[in-house]
Amino acid sequence: MAFLGSAVRRVVSAGWSPLSPFCRTSARSYSSELTKEKSVPYDKTLKQEDGASSGPTKPLPRSADVVVIGGGSLGCQTIYHLAKMGMTNVVLLERDRLTAGTTWHTAGLLWQLRPSDVEVELLAHTRNVISKDLEEETGLHTGWIQNGGLFIASNKQRLDEYKRLMSLGKVYGIESHVLSPAETKDLYPLMNVDDLYGTLYVPKDGTMDPAGTCTTLSRAASTRGATVIENCPVTGIQVRTDDIGVKRVKAVETPHGIIETPCVVNCAGVWATKLGDMAGVKVPLIAMHHAYVVTERIEGIQNMPNVRDHDASVYLRLQGDALSVGGYEQNPIFWDEVSDKFAFSLFDLDWDVFTQHIEGAINRVPSLEQTGIKSTVCGPESFTADHKPLMGEAPEVRGFFLGCGFNSAGMMLGGGCGRELAHWIIHGRPEKDMYGYDIRYVRKNVNYKYNELLGKEYTFDFPPHHDVIKSECLSCRHGVAVFDMSYFGKFYLTGPDAKKAADWLFTADVNKKPGSTVYTCMLNKRGGVEADLTVSRLEPGAANLPLAPESNGDVYYLAIGGAVAEHNWNHIRTVFQDQGFRCQLTDHSENMGMISIQGPKSREVLQEVLDRDLSNEAFPFSTHKVVNAAGHQVSADFIKSGEFTLERMGVTYKAKAHLKSPFDHENKRVKGIYV
Repeated sequence: MAFLGSAVRRVVSAGWSPLSPFCRTSARSYSSELTKEKSVPYDKTLKQEDGASSGPTKPLPRSADVVVIGGGSLGCQTIYHLAKMGMTNVVLLERDRLTAGTTWHTAGLLWQLRPSDVEVELLAHTRNVISKDLEEETGLHTGWIQNGGLFIASNKQRLDEYKRLMSLGKVYGIESHVLSPAETKDLYPLMNVDDLYGTLYVPKDGTMDPAGTCTTLSRAASTRGATVIENCPVTGIQVRTDDIGVKRVKAVETPHGIIETPCVVNCAGVWATKLGDMAGVKVPLIAMHHAYVVTERIEGIQNMPNVRDHDASVYLRLQGDALSVGGYEQNPIFWDEVSDKFAFSLFDLDWDVFTQHIEGAINRVPSLEQTGIKSTVCGPESFTADHKPLMGEAPEVRGFFLGCGFNSAGMMLGGGCGRELAHWIIHGRPEKDMYGYDIRYVRKNVNYKYNELLGKEYTFDFPPHHDVIKSECLSCRHGVAVFDMSYFGKFYLTGPDAKKAADWLFTADVNKKPGSTVYTCMLNKRGGVEADLTVSRLEPGAANLPLAPESNGDVYYLAIGGAVAEHNWNHIRTVFQDQGFRCQLTDHSENMGMISIQGPKSREVLQEVLDRDLSNEAFPFSTHKVVNAAGHQVSADFIKSGEFTLERMGVTYKAKAHLKSPFDHENKRVKGIYV
């Protein structure tokens, strides 16, 4: 028998000791070599032992209001919530059996506390659905086990973070306790606490069973009128172009027929990218191997809470009288060629990669060193660049929604996200603030310099540059500061209906005389704020700057915060489509620089380099002018008291070279402008 403690020493050995017969399984191996020791630690899976069925489990309807594709956690939660919100003509298609892709091998952990208040609410809803709602609706037990959760703090900064999480939990009524090392030892006697600063204990955390959860969700959705069809792969998505040139979902193609539908929900997990390609939708996620090992019986482990050590990147999940030990590597294995035939399958575990977790696990629970390994579980998971799921309507095709890329958190976020996705489909937007998950905010980045600069300064405490920030803030308040704001979104709005669109989009009246600049908001259908921005009305006629459009009609220039630029771009385009406005929106965000000069001495600085009078009479508040700055033609906007913005057309950052920082970092004082 292989022991966890010997794994590191034996990685380079040619063979691996055969495991006990108890752990052998019939789960199919995707590799060419059958490894019978690979098996999930669940008493029940939904795999058909007699092989795949020859056809769909139910007849396909000719049409549906919504077709959900993918029968994992997100797909089942989405169709359940759609049905619960009153939509009955909805269909779920699963190419194999429910859970067959990634859900069947998930560890099923549910931690209630995360740094985001929205995520805390999403997790709370998942827990309510799994632990209470489904059992009340169906009389079936989902497999929920409430054994608690324990976060490990091996340094002071991590413990401070957990104290903040505990405070956040109090707001939402989530019981949690910060424990001392001694109190942690009392709770978890097998744990080594010698190197701990403390722990965060959440008694009502727990674990979910993938098969039990998804079958119960399917049963509840079907009872409410939804249709769940297994053994029915999707082979294509039909897209039509409407009268104003907008692409919309038309139908879903399968080997067994076509379902006409205006709405498709992509819940295909690691296969979501392929499904997106069928409709011409980019799905920015990547497939990776994720693994854990299941130990033999450990005396005294029964009823212990699940453990998460963020610094060691390890988790210990209670598995009856054993543990599942897993983690997340800095050198993960990518699954480049995603196979359509991969169902209820596992990869061979790469011990060279996985053993980095073993040292941390043994350090935390020393008895693991002499504990046998019952089985290995290595399957595919989908991950995104910012570790956030991808949700909402795709900007390329109307009616194509995403619910994928959950970074191994699909089970615990599934209930909350399934409800929000259903609300999104029915009402046009989610109920909660799901901006961080919205596919419409994703924008390809080509410059990671800022991330690299900050990489060495990440901390839960004040960063090393905190004093510099203080000095810069004081300089801006009492003197002047120059901000490079070239990351802002810079759009031009033109076309026959530009004025109608502006009246519809913006809360303030932006149709003042040309030369005006208005600070305003954009609202959504519910009256909520989508964005705040500045809108400048330009002179009609020939363009007086290189990138400004020529137009005999109304022309508007929009300056929008960089973090929300892509999201706002898609919001505006959606309004055009829904209202039928004949407009063009042109994006010059990457072609224009923007510099903001702020502070009580901003006029003094600018007057040295501009060829215009900057007095209140000559350059009043909320106006803009085309001026020359150090030999370059720019658009200057006076948008706030003591704040001017210069936009340089054509070459990004060109103007900045002529406006050196007015703050002397060495002597910590305001200095003059250099031309």
